[in-house]
Amino acid sequence: MKNKEIRGLSTKEIADRLVSEQHNLTKLRINHAVSPLDNPQRIKEVRRLIARLKTELRNRELTEIK
Repeated sequence: MKNKEIRGLSTKEIADRLVSEQHNLTKLRINHAVSPLDNPQRIKEVRRLIARLKTELRNRELTEIK
């Protein structure tokens, strides 16, 4: 998911997606610990998506304060 797509979502949708991706990351890490993933790069991609989502939420929070 690109930054442009994230900006198009509502704050509620971003928060829901963030929870979903954090749960997904936990699953990926557990599965990778048990048996190696076919694509371990996926863990890195999910971590970065979570960071993008958190950044957009924080930006919206700061704009509301101003």
